[in-house]
Amino acid sequence: MAPKVLWIGLGNMGRGMCKNVIEKGPVEHPVLIYNRTKQRSVEFSAKFAAGQTEIVDSVAAGVAKADIIFTILAKDDVVEAVAADILQSVDVTGKLFVECSTIHPDTTVRVAKLFHDRGAEFVAAPVFGAPAIGEIGQLVAVLAGPKGSVQKARQYFKGVMAKSEIDMGDQPYEKALQLKLIGNTFIANMVEQLSEALVLSEKSGLGTQCMHEFVESLFPGPFAAYSTRILSGAYHRMSYPLFPVDLARKDARHAFSLAEACGVRMRNLEVADAHLAQVKEHDGEKGDIAGIYGAVRQESGLKYENN
Repeated sequence: MAPKVLWIGLGNMGRGMCKNVIEKGPVEHPVLIYNRTKQRSVEFSAKFAAGQTEIVDSVAAGVAKADIIFTILAKDDVVEAVAADILQSVDVTGKLFVECSTIHPDTTVRVAKLFHDRGAEFVAAPVFGAPAIGEIGQLVAVLAGPKGSVQKARQYFKGVMAKSEIDMGDQPYEKALQLKLIGNTFIANMVEQLSEALVLSEKSGLGTQCMHEFVESLFPGPFAAYSTRILSGAYHRMSYPLFPVDLARKDARHAFSLAEACGVRMRNLEVADAHLAQVKEHDGEKGDIAGIYGAVRQESGLKYENN
């Protein structure tokens, strides 16, 4: 019999991932759903047929019923608070916790130890890909932890939530988060490079359309997608950010921390993060990582918005 699954966290990425577990995962029971804002759980569950989901009123109530618990939360302190809540209330012996949040490697190690000390299994499983990619099950998953635990978790990734996996079974948990944080610097640096190139193209008289066609031809995939998103003006028109500036800067801080501990300086990321600080100042919490383009425009003598 398939295990009972609990999903904790219905943010931008979490909704698509959970959707794919419900629709394509090895589930024989309703998938248990918990989100801090209950209305989001209600609205999400309404998209599925009766019996496919079950909303739980608390993390503890959900964990008590579940065999496998997936979490994808925004920040380290939230992850640790949820873990503390679980461990204060529930016997977790034999349960498998699959942590998909982008957090500091040290946080992952601390949380994993807490669960291990109480007889639970734990897998670190951060993912790469934008929310739209998560919606269609095309993420890249990174799985680290004891090989047996990783094998239990894998049935929910490739072919369900992910198109591929980087299997780090039997490697320390922190390795998955190191890869995730270093990998996320590619995204910030990509948006920075696109922004500088597009602004220069506009101001030099070349025009942004030619540059966009170049990007589409030579760098299809994420580069082209971000170029489209930037030029559409979505970065200043979205009612809710796809990659919020606060989360982008949190990831940058973690990457800086990792680099500093190793004696490495990430100069490209420093430039991108400085522009993210300008995005935060201009747009507040609604700022998106693609707003780096607006920041580059502004410091180049153009309006932040590309109207």
